[in-house]
Amino acid sequence: MDVSFVIRQRLEACGLEQRELARAAQVTESYISQLLTRKKAPPAPSRTDIYDKMDRFLKLPSGELARLAHLQRKEELKRELGDEPAPLFGEVRELILRKCRPDKEKQVRAIFEKQPFGELERLVTQRLLDVLQRVAKEELKNDYWLRMVADLGGRSFEEMRVIVLEFLDTDIFHLSREHCVSFLDPLVESWDIDLATFALDIVLNARVVSGNVKRFEFVERQADQIFVEEPGLTEFLRDPALGSSATEEEVEFLKRLRFKGKRPSPLYYYRELQNLRDPLHFPR
Repeated sequence: MDVSFVIRQRLEACGLEQRELARAAQVTESYISQLLTRKKAPPAPSRTDIYDKMDRFLKLPSGELARLAHLQRKEELKRELGDEPAPLFGEVRELILRKCRPDKEKQVRAIFEKQPFGELERLVTQRLLDVLQRVAKEELKNDYWLRMVADLGGRSFEEMRVIVLEFLDTDIFHLSREHCVSFLDPLVESWDIDLATFALDIVLNARVVSGNVKRFEFVERQADQIFVEEPGLTEFLRDPALGSSATEEEVEFLKRLRFKGKRPSPLYYYRELQNLRDPLHFPR
């Protein structure tokens, strides 16, 4: 018994149509049809919200379709484990390189082309995917955002819902041209990497993504070095009057401060932030 079988059975038992189920799940009728004919695999329960909607519409126990989807995907994975993924990038690679900072593009392209899908390409692609999937997951229930992104790509609201759900269920080995057109191209302004430290900066489209600059760093630490955030810093960041204007870079600097004996107060961090911003404290 699989997801498609159960959905078809419930539609027939309740005298319901596919288009009604599509409306309830806020997806296209074509998407539901492909699920029912097994042309599309059921999406991962952790990356979609359609199972709860369909459970309610089909009067199934809460979580039933998600449970079946999890089991079905697990069985399909077992059958496929013997096959090593063979990524075919093409357009995806070209778009990622086009978004690279211009003065790094030639150097990064040379590294990408040394191997079909080498370490650097996987690293950059995975980070871009992580960021965009996080944005898509946060905005999935935001109808205004979905309509705005749909308008950018000339699609309907329901079509964009389907694209988002499928995008949340993909991985770096299965990125498609559709994902590029819908997410990578309109949402990513640029990215830059320090090839010595592998610090990666991703700049997103500020018109459709708040907090549009993301930074990933690989920092060497001592084996016994354990970071514990100071209570005073926690209070400072929670107090809108003190820490609301601190940037990510400034917060990282404050986190690295270490103390012996007395513990700093929230006001200490406020004053430290003002010192950090004062140009008189730093030589030109």
